[in-house]
Amino acid sequence: MSAGTLRATDAGGVIRVLQGIRGAFTLVAIVLNTIFWAIPIYVGVLVKLVLPVRSWRDALQLLLVPFAEAWIGVNNFLLKMVGTTRWDIRGTDLLRRDGRYLVNANHQTWADVLVLQRAFNRRIPFLKFFIKQELIWLPVLGLAWWGLEFPFMKRYSRETLEKHPELRGKDLETTAKMCARLRYQAFAITNFLEGTRFTEAKRDRQGAPYRHLLRPKAGGIAFVFGAIGESIDKMLDVTIIYEGPGHSLWAFLCGRVDRVVVDVRERPVPRALLSRDYNEDGQFRDEIQAWVRDLWMEKDARIDAIAAEARRVPLAEAS
Repeated sequence: MSAGTLRATDAGGVIRVLQGIRGAFTLVAIVLNTIFWAIPIYVGVLVKLVLPVRSWRDALQLLLVPFAEAWIGVNNFLLKMVGTTRWDIRGTDLLRRDGRYLVNANHQTWADVLVLQRAFNRRIPFLKFFIKQELIWLPVLGLAWWGLEFPFMKRYSRETLEKHPELRGKDLETTAKMCARLRYQAFAITNFLEGTRFTEAKRDRQGAPYRHLLRPKAGGIAFVFGAIGESIDKMLDVTIIYEGPGHSLWAFLCGRVDRVVVDVRERPVPRALLSRDYNEDGQFRDEIQAWVRDLWMEKDARIDAIAAEARRVPLAEAS
């Protein structure tokens, strides 16, 4: 091995160590920031639990939102200060703080949550995600999500439903009630159509007809259309692209992602697909599955187009 190769190897090792230190510092800072802002949110939740009048509880709920947005704002500041990732966020100029949005995005890594919060915080209503019921027990975050009225999804396994058919449909009742409350306020709710994070291995196992995406699952968005579809102003079709040697959350925190592109396109809500029963209406299932397949084919082509654009022009300056 030549001296030049050894020096390059040593330099690469030093860079990886420095990136690891940066990632650890950023992670610790975000955890401490989360704990800091969780405290006033917890206090608000405890007060809300003892308020006797529903309108008072609703008013207090609105007062919790600035704390949540400040929490995300500080996270965004930390990522900007310690990171080297360039941000290219498109299509957010005309978004409204008082809008009612369904946000659909492709899903590649846990970093997607931080990316969406970076793109949308204080541009639209506080962004909420569907959360698995089990995650309510996650330290610090679980109770904060519950207090901020994130919609929790409780799903029964096929085996449980076979043994207890009376539970069929019960898994969505609580979520439907939480979604129904959104009809009376500005909101932004996120749905990952793929249902899980993308990997090439998963794509190949599915036989997905896409280069960059998994097969979309229509059931989740059909549920949202049924629960609150009439209240949605626009659907925000979000395409997230990572450029660089790593796409994981840890790689993102370490600064190994060179650029993040967030391409946002407003779409009308397809009124013909609202307020229908996905489980009982076979024609509806066919229609909404065809709709999401077309949406995903377009998104897959858009990822290729943005990647080709990046090869033709210099990287955008960080926003």
